[in-house]
Amino acid sequence: MTIFGPVIDTRPLFPRERDAMLGLLGSLGPADWSKPTVCPGWDVHDIVGHVLNDHMRRLSGSRDGYGGAVFADDETLPAYVARVNEEFVRATRQLSPQVMIDLLGHLGRQLDALWATYDLEAPADLNVSWAATDVDSPAWLDIAREYTEFWVHQQQVRDAVSVPGADGPELVGPVLDVFARALPYALREEERPEGTAVRLEVTGPAGGRWSAVRRAGRWVMSPADAAPAALVTMDQDTFWRLATRGVTVERARERADMDGDPALAAAATTLLAVVA
Repeated sequence: MTIFGPVIDTRPLFPRERDAMLGLLGSLGPADWSKPTVCPGWDVHDIVGHVLNDHMRRLSGSRDGYGGAVFADDETLPAYVARVNEEFVRATRQLSPQVMIDLLGHLGRQLDALWATYDLEAPADLNVSWAATDVDSPAWLDIAREYTEFWVHQQQVRDAVSVPGADGPELVGPVLDVFARALPYALREEERPEGTAVRLEVTGPAGGRWSAVRRAGRWVMSPADAAPAALVTMDQDTFWRLATRGVTVERARERADMDGDPALAAAATTLLAVVA
């Protein structure tokens, strides 16, 4: 176990999530593709274009070793990500929905094959900045981050077109588990004595319990058995939306129960599992 907690192998979930996504997209009518989503300025077509970008970017970089876009002078990581995402989405507005569906099915299988070659505990191709900025990420966390990205964007499309699905515990549970690995980073500014614990409890069929504990001057993931100095409890829908800013921190706090050390509980509810 590392500071990130135990390994999560999300690789078997990619085909299942993708099948659900392709089934959803194939059922949409022409008007559905222009419906607005929670992502400012992006409609359903744009979200799908962004998911296509994720596939192409990972295959190009992780499989083919192609560097792609470079940082502009003094550009921060969030600014870089926002810029290149917007550039690609604008380009995909020239593509028909059927072309994008076909490409997602084709490239998704190639990505599955790529992930299958990885040693999950080897260093990641891309560090997960929302989990730590001073420690290299393991491959399993990088891959799991990609799974959560695909799943969340599918839910954003489903919300936009009012079609539920892909929300069973077998698909959602790993998303929550991965997002919980952002807890130590959310607490990073809070200095406390060795052994201080903060517990996150997520209710619902896919929920669970996670703890971050203060060890050797930093917060690390730890089994959720220590008596916590702060406890935050929220339902699973609120948690994943908080982690992706589908709801604001303030709204999530209204929906949550927060007990114990108020500063620690407040820090825990700033948890963010996307680059923003």
